[in-house]
Amino acid sequence: MKDRALRGLAECQRIAAMTEEPGRITRRFLTPPTRDVHAHLSARMESLGMIVHVDAAGNLHGLSHPQGASEKRLILGSHIDTVPDAGAFDGVLGVVLAIECVDLVRQNGLPLALEVIAFSEEEGVRFGVPFLGSRAVAGRFDSALFELKDAEGVTLEGAIRAYGLDPARIAESALDEDTLGFVEIHIEQGPVLEAEHLSVAAVTGIVGQTRLTLEFAGQANHAGTTPMNLRRDALAGAAEWIAAVEKLARRTEGLVATVGKIEASPNATNVVAGIALMTLDARHPHDAVRLGAVNELIEMANSIAERRGLAMQSTRQMDQPAVSMDERLTAYVVEAIEAAGFPPKRMHSGAGHDAMVVASRMPTAMLFLRSPGGISHNPAEAVRTEDVEAALEVMSVFLQRVAGEVR
Repeated sequence: MKDRALRGLAECQRIAAMTEEPGRITRRFLTPPTRDVHAHLSARMESLGMIVHVDAAGNLHGLSHPQGASEKRLILGSHIDTVPDAGAFDGVLGVVLAIECVDLVRQNGLPLALEVIAFSEEEGVRFGVPFLGSRAVAGRFDSALFELKDAEGVTLEGAIRAYGLDPARIAESALDEDTLGFVEIHIEQGPVLEAEHLSVAAVTGIVGQTRLTLEFAGQANHAGTTPMNLRRDALAGAAEWIAAVEKLARRTEGLVATVGKIEASPNATNVVAGIALMTLDARHPHDAVRLGAVNELIEMANSIAERRGLAMQSTRQMDQPAVSMDERLTAYVVEAIEAAGFPPKRMHSGAGHDAMVVASRMPTAMLFLRSPGGISHNPAEAVRTEDVEAALEVMSVFLQRVAGEVR
């Protein structure tokens, strides 16, 4: 498996060079580097005899159907878009290892049909809404999404057309439900496996997530002539609220809450800020706790705004419920981990993944690999060769189990 692992890591580095920004890995939904990734992965899929196509949402599909295999196929894959200035392995590793799984099935003569999907969009960077690719595959693509605009004013519908795809055919991207299920291989993006000196783990569930924007509107005014007690400082209100977000998250077990972006206007040294726009990302394994915390934070924002003479408005971009992985497929993953000689670790995912969307369509499981240093969404993101080997060994056992079930 070492040669496969090294090949997979080398593939990730090749794909990392397909970027919008020289010297940085940035690959947003259907931007020009996506074509390069599609061409590269398509060539690899076709070399394995796979039937390749790109659906109307920009997802790349490769189907392998060995002789004697059932019409029911197992779906494998992950995403190929990135955050700005990303690492080389988030999403992409899951795609290249899925292709290696196709080669494993062929090498072992297993009568198992596999479909590999390289999802076009998971991160939500270009249009502010994540999971565009997997929403389409899961039959959950809302036509209202077509009106979303990126920073250049391009609509989502326009981006799809510019790529040469037909947005009117998005509904055709939805997979039929006559499948064996979906499995996503992914780096953990956190420190748990490294802290426990483990290579791999089975994911039992993915935390729920809320994303919203919140705006304080006050009065822009001269910084030197406006007394402190007469200010309606939107940025000062934002600072108070951000501190409240952190305080609530620290005292609520299992809750993580992040204000990751803030924009102040007019954003000048000598002007009291009239507008402060922020984002909130809140996550928890239990939906009631997450939703309760978000509502409390909105109430805090209203209170801060009233006391400071500000107007406040909030808009939710996403309320994604917590998702449990399929018990049967997850049990197979755990059994495969143990059979491959590794401790049968189970854990929740604190990050969102395409698997949480696809799970609404079909049985779904995930396999995590260790993230050295717990670092992801960062150029320092890394993967150890021995952990990739471990993942491939686990998947080899898993695929044999699934193939035996459908014979």
